[in-house]
Amino acid sequence: QKLFSCLSGCGPKSSEIRSDFREVLRTGLSRTPPGCPGSQEGRAPGSQGRARATLGTLGALAPPDPPDPEGLARGNPGFPSNRASVRVPTCRSSLSLGPPPGMPLQVSDYSWQQTETAVFLSVPLRGVCVRDADVFCTENYLKVNFAPFLFEVFLYAPIDDESSKAKIGDDTIVFTLRKKEAALWEALSVSGVDKEMMQRIREKSILKAQERAKEATEAKAAARREDQKYALNVMMKIEDEEREKIERMKENERVKATKELEAWKKHQRKAEEQKRIQREDKLHQQEKQIEEEKKLKHKSFPRNSTSKNLATKGRNSENIFSEKLKEDSIPAPRSIGSIQVNFTPRVFPTALRESRVAEEEEWLHKQAEARRTMNTDIPELSDLKEEEKNPEWLKDKGNKLFATENYLAAINAYNLAIRLNTKIPLLYLNRAACHLKLKNLHKAIEDSSKALELLTPPVSDNANARMKAYVRRGTAFCQLELYVEDYEAALKIDPSNKIVQNDAEKIRNIIQGTEVKS
Repeated sequence: QKLFSCLSGCGPKSSEIRSDFREVLRTGLSRTPPGCPGSQEGRAPGSQGRARATLGTLGALAPPDPPDPEGLARGNPGFPSNRASVRVPTCRSSLSLGPPPGMPLQVSDYSWQQTETAVFLSVPLRGVCVRDADVFCTENYLKVNFAPFLFEVFLYAPIDDESSKAKIGDDTIVFTLRKKEAALWEALSVSGVDKEMMQRIREKSILKAQERAKEATEAKAAARREDQKYALNVMMKIEDEEREKIERMKENERVKATKELEAWKKHQRKAEEQKRIQREDKLHQQEKQIEEEKKLKHKSFPRNSTSKNLATKGRNSENIFSEKLKEDSIPAPRSIGSIQVNFTPRVFPTALRESRVAEEEEWLHKQAEARRTMNTDIPELSDLKEEEKNPEWLKDKGNKLFATENYLAAINAYNLAIRLNTKIPLLYLNRAACHLKLKNLHKAIEDSSKALELLTPPVSDNANARMKAYVRRGTAFCQLELYVEDYEAALKIDPSNKIVQNDAEKIRNIIQGTEVKS
């Protein structure tokens, strides 16, 4: 300020000195001190590359060749109507040094020209480079920030920011802005825009850019998901092909092994047939030899000896009779008949006045019928071993699995046994115990009820099984909070069972408590 006050008192030429000095300040303040990020020292002339932020979401950066109209860049004076510039007045009482420190310098000496479809804008920025330039563009707003310079323009009409381009290099940014509607603009920027409208346009442009960025991010994420899904499908397809290949190899090996087995069986049959033929031939030869020996012996006797002939004849006749006797000694097949078997009557320990012989006999008859009832004609059971088709063996297998707490496998064993024989009550009773362990309460109730149906008539032989069926069904009902009299029925069958007594007492207390509460 002291310098300016001295210049203002330098006599009649002080205004010229101030004007020249202002021109120097105007051109010199745009220079960046050496060592600053925008300095030209240590940078190759014409350095080019990508901008830190491109045109909005923004069009691609074009190579740093000059724009289509040759004289557009760096303020061609051939287009004075399309060039906007601001000159500093040469006569003032005091000299302004520009905006306060920290405020950006507004760039106003830009030039532009247009066609019906595009606008070509040249913004000179001393020391501009791709690394430090921030470019933001939407359809109605364009902004360039290169410290300490700032250039923004509120466009006259909407542009297509997706297809617009920017070229950065040689201290200039050249924009090629594509118009949305083919028409000539009256000016580059819209006129009559106040600060509030400018702020609204800025905020609207930022929101729109954010929405586009969000859409681009979502589109990128969707594309990534699609790529992952495609990669997963490809991997699954490859795995399926590998699995099919392995299955084909297994099938080929199986067919090959089957053919080899059939060939071996055929060879064995041929070998056995040959052995049989050889045995028959050998027997035939032996019979021939025996016949020839007999003929030779017969011829060796003299014909003139009658006594010998008679003796020989007698011996020969004896041999013939002995052979006939041997043939007659083979017994004939037995004739068909029936053998009557009587069993000792079973003695029941029950007193005669309490005798339930009829029920006991009926129960024994039902058990015998149940053991004889076998359903082995199921097609899917044809591959099972003989022991696996025995319900008793399957029941023992299920009991062992239950003891090892493998309840699902035990249920499978009982299921197969029930398919083979549906008349054995212990299968349903044991399966109900498995369902209780797995908390399948309704199935436990069904199996216990089925076991009770089969455990009829009620006799001493099935008392223990009936007591277990009542207890298991009562347990399932209690866990469903349905208190029935199954424990009382079990207690009638075995009154001395302490566990059943305690459980029945607990259920009585619960029922009495609910009745009091209600």
